[in-house]
Amino acid sequence: MRNGFKVLDSDMHIIEPPDLWERYTDGAFKHLAPRGSSKSITDLDIFHPDGRMWGRAPERSLLRAGGGRNAAQNDERYKDHAARGYSNECQLEAMDAEGIDVATIYPSRGLHALGEPDLDPRLAAAVARAYNDWLYDFCKLNPSRLIGVAMISVFDIEDAVVESRRAVKELGFRGVFLRPNEVGGRNWHDPYYEPLWHALEELDIPIGFHEAIFSGLPQVGSQFGLNFMLRHSYCHSVEQMLAVGSFCAGGILERHPKLRVAFLEGNCSWLPWLMYRLDEHWEQLGDVYAPELTMAPSGYFKRQCFASTEADEDPVRYAIDYMGNDRIVFSTDYPHGDSKYPNSVNRFLRIDISDEDKRKILWDNCAYIYGLAE
Repeated sequence: MRNGFKVLDSDMHIIEPPDLWERYTDGAFKHLAPRGSSKSITDLDIFHPDGRMWGRAPERSLLRAGGGRNAAQNDERYKDHAARGYSNECQLEAMDAEGIDVATIYPSRGLHALGEPDLDPRLAAAVARAYNDWLYDFCKLNPSRLIGVAMISVFDIEDAVVESRRAVKELGFRGVFLRPNEVGGRNWHDPYYEPLWHALEELDIPIGFHEAIFSGLPQVGSQFGLNFMLRHSYCHSVEQMLAVGSFCAGGILERHPKLRVAFLEGNCSWLPWLMYRLDEHWEQLGDVYAPELTMAPSGYFKRQCFASTEADEDPVRYAIDYMGNDRIVFSTDYPHGDSKYPNSVNRFLRIDISDEDKRKILWDNCAYIYGLAE
């Protein structure tokens, strides 16, 4: 708690150990599992056993490592937790430093684990299971504060359904996540995904979408090559916007009115513009291209979707003006380079919005998404 506000981090990250998949992958796939590297405090790369980079765009290997004031700041502020292996004890210490009561846990290396465009579906499913088994052990230290969100593989949609069920019924996780990038050239509103959306409704858990830079999957921003600043400026937010289009204007949420969807770490200040844009085009062309929709795309977002705000995203107030205060959640982004840790919550509390807005964003909305509401 901070300044009287309960705080629920909607997608707090962990740094997985480099040998996670070597230790946890099923025996039949262990020899094919990714291997992590740890050349620096912020090294999140994983590799094939033969040394090829795993899940990343080929040009990622050409990016110069480190450098700049942000890298130096990160090395300093995270050095203690890095030296201790980013353990679950470190995670709880970071939460205490920020004033976070509960955090839903998302990966770092794991954001690239299914980023290979041509992964064998059986191997992809094994990689996801291994991460989830490790995360279960990680969260066991304090499962009431560390809430697992499962990795699922959509290379075979039945694998995604089976692992979603296992994550809830056996591991006690409260959600699943995917990257927003297309897999296999399919939009999210492709009929291929229908079994997964049905299963998530039945399980009453949300799906969180979370991007990562230099993806091996198709990604907005790749035209900027090695310019990390420009590439990162676009990839997270715009990939989320594309996914929002599929869910709100592609018919998914019309067919699945109980499905909850969170678009995380991509900002939320673009919501007024995008909702206006989608609504306008639905009014003009929806009778031809979206005849199944029974309301404007913005109506589906306001009914079923959420987006996260950054700690210093002052324009969040415009999103609140347009969307209301019950579709926005909060995250610190610990322990990544663009986090404001250990002052993320303090910085958010300085934004010029009402206390009611802050209460909804810091706790109520996220508690509703993950079924943690009191």
